[in-house]
Amino acid sequence: MESIWTDSAVPSLRDPLQTDLRTDAAIIGGGLAGILTAYWLKKRGIRAVVLEARQIGSGQTGRTTAKITLQHGLILSRLSDNLGEKTMQGYAAASEAAIRSYEQIVRTENIDCDFTQRTACLYTKQVPEILQREQALAESCGIPAEFRTQSELPFPVAGVLRYENQASFHPLKFLRALADSLEIYENTQILQAEEDILITQRGKIQAKHVIFACHYPFVNFPGLYFARMHQERSYVLALEHTTALQGMYYGIDPDGYSFRPAGRYLLMAGGNHRAGENDAGGAYQELRTAAQCFFPGVAIARQWSAQDCMTPDGIPYIGRFAASTPNWYVATGFGKWGMTASMAAAELITDLICDGESPYAPIFDPGRFTLTASAHAVAAEMAHAVQGLSKGFFHIPQKTLDSLPMGHGGIVEFEGQKAGVYRDEQGEIHVVSARCPHLGCELAWNPDEKSWDCPCHGSRFDFYGNLLDNPAQTGIG
Repeated sequence: MESIWTDSAVPSLRDPLQTDLRTDAAIIGGGLAGILTAYWLKKRGIRAVVLEARQIGSGQTGRTTAKITLQHGLILSRLSDNLGEKTMQGYAAASEAAIRSYEQIVRTENIDCDFTQRTACLYTKQVPEILQREQALAESCGIPAEFRTQSELPFPVAGVLRYENQASFHPLKFLRALADSLEIYENTQILQAEEDILITQRGKIQAKHVIFACHYPFVNFPGLYFARMHQERSYVLALEHTTALQGMYYGIDPDGYSFRPAGRYLLMAGGNHRAGENDAGGAYQELRTAAQCFFPGVAIARQWSAQDCMTPDGIPYIGRFAASTPNWYVATGFGKWGMTASMAAAELITDLICDGESPYAPIFDPGRFTLTASAHAVAAEMAHAVQGLSKGFFHIPQKTLDSLPMGHGGIVEFEGQKAGVYRDEQGEIHVVSARCPHLGCELAWNPDEKSWDCPCHGSRFDFYGNLLDNPAQTGIG
């Protein structure tokens, strides 16, 4: 199901690229990171062309809960422990600057996007001392934060950490207003990237600078991003008839939820899991059950899901794509904080292109590798990928076609070969390849979304085989 944002932001469709093109900068991806980068580059006198495979805002930007905040879970504690105070302070400063930049753009461009200043809060039902430490670290970065033991949430808490002057907005209204003055080509998929040339279905683009702002880079070499990230899914309910909340909340406990007011709705999110690891399903039902417990009589107006790229150390990869491609740039690995990271990425990449440097470049450097924060996690990612590839070759399906009930899918042996099969509610079967076209990992059925998900790198496909999420570039037959 689509998010609440898609209903209330009128799209302005753009033509696909029909011919060859030369430009200063080519931006792959028309989500918030790509559109903001084009906006800032244009402000600096750089011609930037946005190339979007579908429609702008049709990816994760339209599925977000749209919090603009520097309160990213226990990020300060994590960075302080693993990477030191300098990195922690720089990350906090970049996030704070991103919030203020949104305010500036909304004001100067006069954008009607429901931009609202709000308090952002972390909460716990268990160990308040964790939040008290986060408070001390925030204050050491010059960020005011207040610890309390009570909140407006409909359940008791052990502690709440409040950050003032954060914000929320309507992401698609903002994006589409910003896009009006930009050069954008929709339904223009990049099939191949070689140095300064991008190949599309109908032509090629030659660009001095190439920016990969497409959620997950589809180029495997150089960069090796597939070995340094994984993707996680999370689920959202738009609730009606709840207690009115003024602030935004994020639970740091393993069973914590996210809450955020949005007009007449309250958005409640949770049910996180690694892409491709949801065989049992039930994520939406878990949220519904919790919502009924918190808000008796609640009505569920809408439900949808989102997907996030996760880096080993919790910091996005923003900057030069790889040492061997000095004119390529990347913005990925935003975790669950894509609104703040999109602005930070757009400003950082613009500074690198126009000035050759940025004060935040060392913090977000995509080429970084720290033994303390990264080695174990990178090894785990590689092992996970090897397991997925091995499963594709050696795993013997446990399910049979006849055992699949209506409304369910699974990997079965079909006509002598392993295949992904979904039997719909009318009994019709839909057969697709069991292997992801990205790197060949065996797909897994996601019953909550009725999709085929790759447990290695997060590509997703509907039960017809159409591509839903990258890094794969094609569907599955």
